[in-house]
Parts: sequence; C-alpha cells; structure tokens
Amino acid sequence: MAVCARLLEWIFFFYFFSHIPITLLVDLQAVLPPSLYPQELLDLMKWYTVAFKDHLMANPPPWFKSFVYCEAILQLPFFPVAAYAFFKGGCKWIRIPAIVYSAHVATTVIAIIGHILFGEFPKSDVIAPLTQKDRLTLVSIYAPYLLVPVLLLLTMLFSPRYRQEEKRKRK
Repeated sequence: MAVCARLLEWIFFFYFFSHIPITLLVDLQAVLPPSLYPQELLDLMKWYTVAFKDHLMANPPPWFKSFVYCEAILQLPFFPVAAYAFFKGGCKWIRIPAIVYSAHVATTVIAIIGHILFGEFPKSDVIAPLTQKDRLTLVSIYAPYLLVPVLLLLTMLFSPRYRQEEKRKRK
C-alpha cells in the first residue's frame, strides 16, 4: 500500500512540477500580451490551436479568460508548494489546500469539456472542433487536467496517509 501511495505522490509531483512551465509559457498566452512571449512560443501556440482546433486558446471567450486568470492568480502560486509536498511525500498539511485546488480545477475543466462536447460552433469558424473526432481529440488534451485533480481529490479525502488523526480529549 505504501508503494501505491508513493506512486500517486510521484504522479502528483510531476503534474504540479510540469504545470509551472505549462501555465507560464502556454496557458497565460490566452490573457497576456503577445509581446511578452518569444516568437517561437507564439508559433507553437498557433500550431497547437490549428492542429487541435482549440478555439478556446485561439480566441478565448471572457469566461475562459476568467479561468486562466484564476490559474495565474490562485493556482500558479500553489504549484511549487504542492510539487514540494508530493516530492517530499507524506505531508499531511497539503490535504486541505489540495482538496480546494482539486475541487476548483475539476469544476472549471468540467465546464471546458462540456463546452467542447456540447457547444455549437459556427461553420464559419476557422478554428473550432466541428466534428465528433475533433471534439474528442480536444477533450483528450484537457482530460488529464480533470483526471489528475479528481484522483488527487479522492486521495486526499480517502487515503489514511493524509487524514489527520483526531486527538481525543481526556476527561
């Protein structure tokens, strides 16, 4: 059981550690001026949005921008803290922040995936997931950002490794 718990901690460590450059170099392009990024990163984003038909990153609507601002302001500072906790392992103090993080992220990613799967996109949109295959491909890009937080939430809620032991008062 300890091996499984440690494996999960390593998964969470890599998730949070890798999320730092992803947020800074990719996700924040949706809200920051292009002048802050080198041309290579702008070209990478252009390629990604066209190849995967990610209209949210190509032309982010206000509701999506609000999610990205939350990622920048609330989540980004948490990433190195969480990466440290899961690298070290067994840090019970990460439980409540991880529950808050995972519930927040799961909620936002569910909205994004719902929009991708069920949203109506005008045929005139150059970049949009118009076919079922396009939609499922794009969902597969966003899915890990739902699955890992849900796994994190379940781990924090049910793993004895992270539950605080109650100390009973003596009478």
